[in-house]
Amino acid sequence: MSALPFSALELAIPLDPIDPSQVRSGEPRAGFVAVDTRDGLELGIWEITPGVSTDVEADEWSVVVSGRATVAFDDGRASMELAAASVFRLDAGDRTTWTVHETLRKVYITPVTGTAE
Repeated sequence: MSALPFSALELAIPLDPIDPSQVRSGEPRAGFVAVDTRDGLELGIWEITPGVSTDVEADEWSVVVSGRATVAFDDGRASMELAAASVFRLDAGDRTTWTVHETLRKVYITPVTGTAE
């Protein structure tokens, strides 16, 4: 990634289809760009298009910059309603179902050893 600062909304992110085994509805696509890595942490931008898909999460803190989604947890915890300016945390191993209502873009921070999703 080039020098900071940059616009998290304008950064081009290549999107790929989500693994069909994870798709529950629609044809969601997702992708990310790692912006910076230091002190064992990765900063990046992640985007996902509308649809419903499942995931197993990595440790991360995120801030939504655009879009809307509902994230349900398989362990029965309360769902999260995400929209621009939402700040949230996911723990490694969380099993989630993402229902993306409007293409969602977030800024994330995760340990380098984690996956950026």
